[in-house]
Amino acid sequence: MSLSTQASHPSRRSYVLKLHRDAMPESGLLFGRLENIATGHCFVFSSVAELLRCLASDTARSADAALDPDPNPTVS
Repeated sequence: MSLSTQASHPSRRSYVLKLHRDAMPESGLLFGRLENIATGHCFVFSSVAELLRCLASDTARSADAALDPDPNPTVS
């Protein structure tokens, strides 16, 4: 048995989902705000499709950041 050093549920993929007070998920009316806990990036969404786009966009950004954590390195 080998253990992975990577977390199954990394913090950079943890979110707070805040539904607007007027959202009615049971009726398919879903809008609110999504915030990445690790980065603080916030996304406002007005539909389920937009919420999924926000998640996809943010996870792609997180993957890019993991590959290149400092996009502006200091040259010595």
